[in-house]
Amino acid sequence: MAALRPEAGVVARFDDASGIGQVADRAGVLVDFHCVSIADGSRRIAEGAPVTFLRRTGPTGRSEAVAVTPS
Repeated sequence: MAALRPEAGVVARFDDASGIGQVADRAGVLVDFHCVSIADGSRRIAEGAPVTFLRRTGPTGRSEAVAVTPS
């Protein structure tokens, strides 16, 4: 298995009520994430915040962002 590499992006959307958001990578591709994937444990993050994240394949086979860390 290949090691995951950190990527840069920006929080494109985040819904506080559901805890679901999307990160836009440098190419503008949207990657879903859940608040439990925010690295500092805060469970909230501002839209427009620059972040680094790891992209992995989730249980449904789609890409998801984990270890979402404000830059």
